[in-house]
Amino acid sequence: MRDRRRGFTLIELLVVIAIIAVLIALLLPAVQAAREAARRSQCVNNLKQLGLAVHNYVSQNNVLPAQSMFPTAQFDSWGWSYGWTLGLLPHMEQQAAFNAFNFSLGILGNGNGFTYQQGNNTVCQMQIGTLLCPSDGVKKRPGDPYGTTNYVGNYGGPGQLAPSGVTGAYSGTIVPNQTPDYVNNANVGPVGLEAITDGTSNTALFSERIVGLVGSPQVQLNSPDSKRAVYRAAGPVAGTGVDGAMQLIAACKALPATTMSSRSDSSGYNWVAAFPWHVVVNAYTHVGSPNSITCNNTADQGGWLDFSGPLGSAPPNSNHPGGVNMCMADGSVRFIKDSVSPQTFWAIGTRKGGEVISADAY
Repeated sequence: MRDRRRGFTLIELLVVIAIIAVLIALLLPAVQAAREAARRSQCVNNLKQLGLAVHNYVSQNNVLPAQSMFPTAQFDSWGWSYGWTLGLLPHMEQQAAFNAFNFSLGILGNGNGFTYQQGNNTVCQMQIGTLLCPSDGVKKRPGDPYGTTNYVGNYGGPGQLAPSGVTGAYSGTIVPNQTPDYVNNANVGPVGLEAITDGTSNTALFSERIVGLVGSPQVQLNSPDSKRAVYRAAGPVAGTGVDGAMQLIAACKALPATTMSSRSDSSGYNWVAAFPWHVVVNAYTHVGSPNSITCNNTADQGGWLDFSGPLGSAPPNSNHPGGVNMCMADGSVRFIKDSVSPQTFWAIGTRKGGEVISADAY
């Protein structure tokens, strides 16, 4: 008698495959969310490490690290100098790198044009893991072979909020020690914790920006890479006060979707380098909301800046859904939503604005 073996019919097999496909479709978003949660947790930890490093720095120097140390070692440097990251190295378990850096050299070359860090290439080409957010997703460094950074210092709120124009800038915690035009500005550094009269828990210290692109290709505003680029606001935007700040934000938002970037490699170009007016290299501003357009103000410093200047908008941005991580001056880390109101976001960015904000406002 023939042995009859039972098997799956075609319909049964298709049903099983369909069930498996449905389960995978349901499970995949959960897996992706879990991965992003892990990446965001690492990003938060990096910011906490930076906050702790700053407080150790303050305990030794009584001031916060500067966005730019200009005019230190300015030989042939046109305003370029060293940024806040270099001063924090000894407090980030990078004492050997700090000791290896030659502070007597200018940030640029010796008469050879924009050749970065001659004599300091070994240090400047290091990639420090604490300065990278795993959610960025881009592996190439914008200033290859130089190291990059996803973490940027708080340059301040809208420069338009003071009647004197540009002197309303530098109202944050990580600000220049001087400007190339040597304008006497009460807002430039050095800045100590005692200057944060708005309260260290209500004032930002660091946030994050996704890095730029190698070679600075032009990027269309509706491109997925638009957050890595800088655009020019439509028309000269020279207003002052709250109206002037809102005018700039409106001009940035009014740019057509087909607008091409003026620069796309400046964000995180070199983790060591800094220039007082070139915000996006190692700093950010509290003007446009998180993850909004980065744009220059054509009335800023004669309109030549391609890095978003003191009167421009260089918001923090990230690939985290809905907002950015932000380290406050007390070392705590908060998540700031894209939907935060302009006035609240501006208030978080100023160290002595006198604003009163509640913890649930962002």
